[in-house]
Amino acid sequence: MILALILAAATPAPDCRNAMTQADMNICAGQQREAADKALNATWKRASDIARSRSRADFNLLLDAQRKWLAYRDAQCVAENGRRGPDSGSMWPMQQSACITGLTQERTKRLRIYIDAPR
Repeated sequence: MILALILAAATPAPDCRNAMTQADMNICAGQQREAADKALNATWKRASDIARSRSRADFNLLLDAQRKWLAYRDAQCVAENGRRGPDSGSMWPMQQSACITGLTQERTKRLRIYIDAPR
């Protein structure tokens, strides 16, 4: 177990500007997904704070929309790429990450519009 951790830490990170192997492309797509998720979480915090400051009803509406959006995002990406399984292929992680990243970036933009909208 410790040896596996040492080897994993010693493995150089891929150059995501020039990823050549599918494994590297999968890692890079995962990193992009994580970055998009981090941006969404920060934007969600701002949006939810604004909604909460307006009223409990506004917050509950936004929270309900966010929960439904998360369910939509997950279902949409499974619809596009299928479920992960033994026959899903080596590109599946990259494709799934790309789908999640794209929808997450769109949601972040919508939340920024919510933040900037006058009320």
